[in-house]
Amino acid sequence: QVLLVESGGGLVQAGGSLRVSCAASGRTFSSYGLGWFRQAPGKEREFVAYIRWSGGITYYSDSAKGRFTISRDNAKNTVYLQMNSLKPDDTAVYYCAARSPYSGGTLFNTGGYDYWGKGTLITVSS
Repeated sequence: QVLLVESGGGLVQAGGSLRVSCAASGRTFSSYGLGWFRQAPGKEREFVAYIRWSGGITYYSDSAKGRFTISRDNAKNTVYLQMNSLKPDDTAVYYCAARSPYSGGTLFNTGGYDYWGKGTLITVSS
């Protein structure tokens, strides 16, 4: 059983920064990839960033490039998403998700992930 628990959400002013965390447990994640997605009210869940646990290869959405940084702490089994220069459009529930080497789909789509956290709300005020 894989358990993903997000934390660190909250209210921040536009232009501010926030770091959210995803603590992973339940198995060895060395062969896994971890992704961050977000879902704004009335919108579909969308890809934000991804990191491969082994090797640290990263990918970002266009909206995240240059502002967000995904990283991991192997010792803590935790993935972070550092978000800078936040905008009101970044307001959403942020989810972390895990995919194995055997997962279908692609890392850019929700269907490519087997495990999901419950999400953490980030609200960016203007």
